[in-house]
Parts: sequence; C-alpha cells; structure tokens
Amino acid sequence: MLAQKTYITEKGVSLGDKISDYVQFIKLRLSALVVFSAAIGFVIASRETGIDWVKFILLIIGGFLVTGSSNGFNQIAEKELDKLMKRTATRPLPQERMTINEAYILAFAMGITGVLILWIFMNPLSGILGFFALVFYAMLYTPLKQKTPFAVFVGAFPGAIPPLLGCVAATNGFGNITIYAWLLFSIQFMWQFPHFWAIAWVLDDDYKKAGFNMLPSAGGRDKASAFQVLIYTLFLIPVSLSPIFFKMSGNISAIIIATCGIYFAYQAYTLYKDCTVKSAQKLMFGSFIYLPVVQLAIMLA
Repeated sequence: MLAQKTYITEKGVSLGDKISDYVQFIKLRLSALVVFSAAIGFVIASRETGIDWVKFILLIIGGFLVTGSSNGFNQIAEKELDKLMKRTATRPLPQERMTINEAYILAFAMGITGVLILWIFMNPLSGILGFFALVFYAMLYTPLKQKTPFAVFVGAFPGAIPPLLGCVAATNGFGNITIYAWLLFSIQFMWQFPHFWAIAWVLDDDYKKAGFNMLPSAGGRDKASAFQVLIYTLFLIPVSLSPIFFKMSGNISAIIIATCGIYFAYQAYTLYKDCTVKSAQKLMFGSFIYLPVVQLAIMLA
C-alpha cells in the first residue's frame, strides 16, 4: 500500500484542515439548502421548455458562490461576536485560523464570480437578484440582528430569493417572472419565520451572550413568542397550498403539503403549550424537513 501523503500549507496547517475551515466559513449545509431551493425553482419553470442542463449546473455553481459569499461576509462582520457564543466560537475567524484579509478575498471572489455567472450565463435579472440577496443579507440583516427582532423579517427577503432566482434563470429574465415564481418565493418567505424562531428559541441563551434578540417577543422564550410562531406556521399551510389553486401541482401534492403543514403546525402548537427547548428543537428539525418536502411535492406531484 502506498503511503498516504500529507499536504501542509506554509503555516503548517494541513490541506484538510484548511478545507474544513472554508466549509465552516461558507456554511456548507446552509448553502446547499439554499441552492436546492434555486434548483427546484429552475426545474419547475422549465416544465414547458425542458431543462437546459448546462444552465442548471451553472445556476448551482453561481448560486452556491453567492450564498457562500453572503455567509462569509456575515462571519467577517460578526467575528468578535462569534467569540462569545459556544456555537460559533470554533469558527476559523474567531480562532484566528483565517485572517481577515483572507476572509475578505474569499468572500469578494465568491460573490463577484457568482454574480457574474448568474448575469452572463443566465440573464441580467438573475445577476441582479443574486447581488440583491448578497447585499441585503450582509449589509442589512447582519447588522440588524443586534438591534431588533425585526431583523428576521428583513432577512426573510434575501432568504426567499433562491426559488425566485431559479425560475428567472430558466425563463430568461425581465418580463418573465411568473406567478409560479412568486408563489415559490411566498412559501419560502413565510417558512422562514417559524424556522428561524425555532432556532432562536433553542439558541436563545447563546444568542444573548452576543446581544442578539431574535425571538419576536421582548420576553424571549415566552407564550407571546410561541404564539407568533404558531400563527405563522398556521398561515404557512394555505400559502404552501396556493400552487395547487393555480394548477401548478395536483392532488397528490396537495395531500403531501397538507399533511406536512398539519404536522408542522402541531409541533408549533406543542411549543406554544409547553414553551420548552425540547419542543423548539423538534420544530427546528421539522422545519428542515418541511421546506424541501413541500418543494419536491410541488415539483413532482
């Protein structure tokens, strides 16, 4: 057996460790979920014309780079705050495994490249949407997190752009933002409130160390916050079913979406009833499952 080679950077850090740092910097799993939503939008919008697989792959690459850039700028802005929270203290910037200059170069390179890919190989509107999402997330949502729970509402706009972007990329841009694109945008927009509030409930103690007040009520983990989570989860059901009324999907899709919505609402009701971290964790994991299942149901059924 050949001896396994170990590659070392000039500072004595292995290549594997450096890759691991970059994965943390771009928040790989979050970026993958975002790109998945864009891909779903592209496939749905390509039903009549057929899927252009080259554009599809370029959309994934461009969307991934823009999302990774947004997450990178977020970590640059919150470097000192990340040191205060257990969840983020081991990231490469707080641990000084990555310099600020390196982080800026990486974030700018990914952002510029991603926007250019979307602009040139998709259409100008795709590039504009990608740029808007990046700037809105990095320059508005990120600084607002310390100031007001309203930050969740602001962040929901760039967070809902991916499926809209996917549709625009498939339909050649200006003048072709269909009702289907807006429906997908609306679903993802509404989903983000119970999703982020569930996360905020679980991490509330950690968030407070950095001065983040992400829950909707000033009381934090109280009935008022849980009630708002429940209301938004209930409103998510008709919003998620709206594609069926516009003949975007059929009866099988309706059954899947309604089932997911009722169970998701039940999880939110359980949180309202007992206001425990355990219930918030269940809602959080339920939110991770809810969105891709609903999007796949719309696409396939």
